[in-house]
Amino acid sequence: MTSVSGKTSIDWQAFAKELHPVEVIAEPVLVKKRSRDFFWYSPILNAELRRCFGDLVARPETTQELRHVLSVAYSKGAPIVLRGGGTGNYGQAVPMEGGLIIETTAMNRILEIGDGFVRVEAGALMADINAALVKEGQEMAMFPSTQDIATIGGFVAGGSAGIGSIANGALRDPGNLLALKVLSVEDDPKEHVFEGSDTLQIHHAWGLNGVITEVTLRTVPTRNWVGCMASFDSYEAAYAAGIALANTTDIARKLLTTIDARICAYFPKLNGHIRKDKHLLVSLLPMEHVSGFRSLIASQGGHVDLTLTEEERIAAKLPHVFDFSYNHTTLQVLKADRSATYQQVGCPTPPDPEAIAALRPKLGDDVWMHHEFARVGGQMVTFDLPIIWYSTPERLAEINATYESNGFPVYDAHTWRVEGGGLKNADYSHLAMKKRLDPKGLLNSAKSAAWDKVKHLPADEIEALGSAK
Repeated sequence: MTSVSGKTSIDWQAFAKELHPVEVIAEPVLVKKRSRDFFWYSPILNAELRRCFGDLVARPETTQELRHVLSVAYSKGAPIVLRGGGTGNYGQAVPMEGGLIIETTAMNRILEIGDGFVRVEAGALMADINAALVKEGQEMAMFPSTQDIATIGGFVAGGSAGIGSIANGALRDPGNLLALKVLSVEDDPKEHVFEGSDTLQIHHAWGLNGVITEVTLRTVPTRNWVGCMASFDSYEAAYAAGIALANTTDIARKLLTTIDARICAYFPKLNGHIRKDKHLLVSLLPMEHVSGFRSLIASQGGHVDLTLTEEERIAAKLPHVFDFSYNHTTLQVLKADRSATYQQVGCPTPPDPEAIAALRPKLGDDVWMHHEFARVGGQMVTFDLPIIWYSTPERLAEINATYESNGFPVYDAHTWRVEGGGLKNADYSHLAMKKRLDPKGLLNSAKSAAWDKVKHLPADEIEALGSAK
């Protein structure tokens, strides 16, 4: 079997035989399909990554099978990319150097549910985890809007926040990510256990420095959640109401999102349910706090459009409020017009409606704001995931510069380098761990801008370089 990617000289037919009894996918069309994630959200990434393909897919069902796959890959020097549901936006699961794709979705068992925690295999879907937890009166502390198709291993390797972060913080906040089991890539792959703050060496490293097999997460008591939407005459008023809702101690919330009215025009399933041409606040609240929500919205000059229990939502055949938050908001627009894209932008803290009002006219009519509210390190923050009507790289750079010059840091969504997102560029500890667990540098190495500069060094020296920065 010749190389699908054209980038390797490995005999992939012989390689596939060595992987027996592990399931493999060798059909080029299927391999190419599994070489993609949601990088097409970005026209820049789409141009750079759409012709990057792996050569073979392996689907191990157990940790022992995964060990066998890694051992064979190590012996052949095969590049490796880990893949869960493929919902990442930056090409995390795209093989830049060809090689082997390891799909973890068959390793999907829920291993243990305890008081305040759940332990699962890396390929478990988050929707399945939550379904199992609800039966025990619990739920995940946070999860992405893509929970129906996203795996927990992929979320840990590439995500950072989600539904629940307004109440429970970011994934990296202490107590949320309890433990990880990780395999090394060597002749006889070894299991390594990371607990507490040590998990952050593996978290958001895009599978560069170890192969996650098990995840132990914090859980919280489940509640009777109600999806709520309220509309406002100005975006600043919606944002100010979001701040008021985030700061009140009388109303719990699991989700808090504000959306420009122009984006809401791309939500056809909400036609007749929300006021037209108004700016939207989306939230998820406990049933017992809905009356307080109504009072707060009224005091902020808004109008409550929808309050739906899960049963009412299903009866009305409406999408979940999750579908209008985080990158699902972007997806709603992209379904209608693929010329749209987005960006990831931090906001001044504490959140300030006046700063938002001052910035909006500076950005131009091709930038439509959409803010998510969260708690990070115990502090309430917002971040903007705006819809941007893409024209040229130069215009995108100009938009980024406008944000930056006004005190809104940009965490670029249009790069396939792990250091570009802001979590893995402060030190080299993740690359030191890569050297220890992946001595040949087979795991997704092209995704690190720094790896080629340090890969010849011992792990301790790599770590020291980071400490000296």
